[in-house]
Amino acid sequence: MHLELPPNKRYYSIGEIAKAFNVNASLIRFWDKEFDILKPKKNAKGNRMFTPEDVKNLQLIYHLVKERGFTLDGAKTHLKENQKKTLDKFEIISKLETIKAQLNTIKNQL
Repeated sequence: MHLELPPNKRYYSIGEIAKAFNVNASLIRFWDKEFDILKPKKNAKGNRMFTPEDVKNLQLIYHLVKERGFTLDGAKTHLKENQKKTLDKFEIISKLETIKAQLNTIKNQL
C-alpha cells in the first residue's frame, strides 16, 4: 500500500493518517488503543501526533487486518511472535510496490 503523506514530517495528525489509509479516524484511534506497538505523542490539546515509525507500524497493522484478513487478536499475536521478521518482509513488499508504481508511471509516459 502506497501512502500519500507529506514527506519529511516529524509528526502526522490523525486526520492525515486516516486520509492516507482511506479509513475513519475512529479506526486509527481504536487501533492505537488495541496495539502496543503504536505510541503516538499527544499535544497540549490531547490530539494524537503519529511519528513516521507509527505510520510504518500502522501500515503493518493495516496489511495484516485489512489485506490478509487477520483478526485483531491474530494480528497482535503475529506481531508479538514475529515482529522483526514480519516488519522486514513488509518493508521489502512495500519497497517493491513503490518500484512497481514508479515503473508503471514510466511505462505510461512512453
